[in-house]
Amino acid sequence: MAPVKLLVSAEDFDPGAEIALLSEDQGESGAIATFIGLVRGAPDGVTAMTLEHYPGMTEKQIGRIIDEARSRWTLDRVTVIHRVGRLCPGERIVFVGVAGRHRGESFAACEFLIDWLKTRAPFWKLEETPSGERWVEARDEDGKRAERWGN
Repeated sequence: MAPVKLLVSAEDFDPGAEIALLSEDQGESGAIATFIGLVRGAPDGVTAMTLEHYPGMTEKQIGRIIDEARSRWTLDRVTVIHRVGRLCPGERIVFVGVAGRHRGESFAACEFLIDWLKTRAPFWKLEETPSGERWVEARDEDGKRAERWGN
């Protein structure tokens, strides 16, 4: 099975260091695909975002999502890091990285992981704006992207 790094933390991460770890002892990997999500500010007017979760439950669900990706594609390494707590525009929220045999499966696995993280991982987002706070609702677009992968 592919080595997995799964971390939910308030601490920032170093994308370069995470990519270097994905490159180590990669076996037959021919590609590394990554995704880094950032807090958007203007023009959305967001001045900060607080991400909440249920410790233990969140990691368990992300583990299931990773297991599903590993069952669909031949992956040599998988990394999922998701931050929690209060973050400001431009700060990193999430890192998803996979080392796979070919670029197609690496891209697909990375995209699958972020689509399912957005729709199936138990995180709640509270945005701060100049006009007050608001909870972020699930977006239809995210649901449609995740549906294309099946159940």
